[in-house]
Amino acid sequence: MAYEQKENSGVLFTNDKKDKPSSPDYKGNANIGGKTYWVSGWKKTGKKGTFLSLALTEKQDRQQQDSGF
Repeated sequence: MAYEQKENSGVLFTNDKKDKPSSPDYKGNANIGGKTYWVSGWKKTGKKGTFLSLALTEKQDRQQQDSGF
């Protein structure tokens, strides 16, 4: 049986292929409102300690950018 991600949930994994300092520390995906998003996370340190900064990009949008549309 294949894994099916539940709506309004996501996963993050350590980015083993981090090739430059600005690359995300974590990568994964999320299902929000029936749409699938790429999730990128960076470990940062602030006045209150360590936290994760996240960016979400709709998978369809990113595929169009990669193909030059």
